[in-house]
Amino acid sequence: MDTSSPIRLSTLAHGGGCGCKLAPSVLQELLADQPAVLPFKQLLVGTETGDDAAVWQLDDDNCVIATTDFFMPMVDDPFDFGRIAATNAISDIYAMGGTPIMALAILGMPVDKVPADMIRAILKGGASICAEAGIPVAGGHSIDAPEPIYGLAVIGTCKPANLRKNSGARPGDALILTKPLGVGVYSAAFKKQKLGSEAYSELMGSVTLLNRIGAELGKDPAVHAITDVTGFGILGHGLEMARGSGVGMTLRYAALPFLREAEALAEQGFVTGASNRNWASYGAEVDLPTDLPPWKRQLLTDPQTSGGLLVACDHRRVDGLQRTIQTAGYGRAAIIGTVDPAGGGLTVLA
Repeated sequence: MDTSSPIRLSTLAHGGGCGCKLAPSVLQELLADQPAVLPFKQLLVGTETGDDAAVWQLDDDNCVIATTDFFMPMVDDPFDFGRIAATNAISDIYAMGGTPIMALAILGMPVDKVPADMIRAILKGGASICAEAGIPVAGGHSIDAPEPIYGLAVIGTCKPANLRKNSGARPGDALILTKPLGVGVYSAAFKKQKLGSEAYSELMGSVTLLNRIGAELGKDPAVHAITDVTGFGILGHGLEMARGSGVGMTLRYAALPFLREAEALAEQGFVTGASNRNWASYGAEVDLPTDLPPWKRQLLTDPQTSGGLLVACDHRRVDGLQRTIQTAGYGRAAIIGTVDPAGGGLTVLA
């Protein structure tokens, strides 16, 4: 972490990372009267279930996946900010079972506040992750903005048979989460300068780990649905999967993986405003244990930036898939719950 920077990027923004996302209820209200997507038979995924990207089928063997994601800084080091934002944006392609092929940069900067060398470092950080993913940054767009903004529009491809939506979960499926939770809690502690160097390293290791395992999972017929867990928290994105699939869902709090200091920091009050906005948006659809402490609930709604993949798969294959995911570099991947019949909502067990 660069501690010599004269400017703390995170102080130039009112929010950071995927915690900047509009609350689910606000987003639903804004989209309520938008024109319906025309019935193009080639459009396999649009706005219907709040999936991770749009998908257009070119022919019997090829689909194009398109997504965009950008946000304000959650860290101060500009190179790290670029890396986080790029990893997060590319994740949407992997979450559909696809492989990225190129990216376009999205940049908004208060040029009177952020020096050119810091802006270049942000772009270099993003480009370094794109290089890791094997894709070019082929262009982009920039504006003078009141707060720092960076992200990518990413294009990917997949075979139609490998496409994995968030709406394919089936009753009886098991649920796997590939990365630990607690990114929002860590970012809240960082903004208040209460996150230690070891925790910062742990954070960066998680949020810059590409979700490339999604492209492999999409090839496995035992995997029925995938989504990435970002700004709406594990509850919000779990609910999107449940609603889209017409099923219920049960999560076990004790099985959830967390960043090492996440629970202690949450208990001390290091939570984001987005966590409370998330709960206000969808809490009525969630059944929690009656004795669950408020700080544990805030971890369940904690906004993740560049979070892991939530995978619904055949329960008979779950142990083997978990081992495959862990062996691929996601050592904290955990079996966290089950998919229930329709009408069950989302239930959290202790």
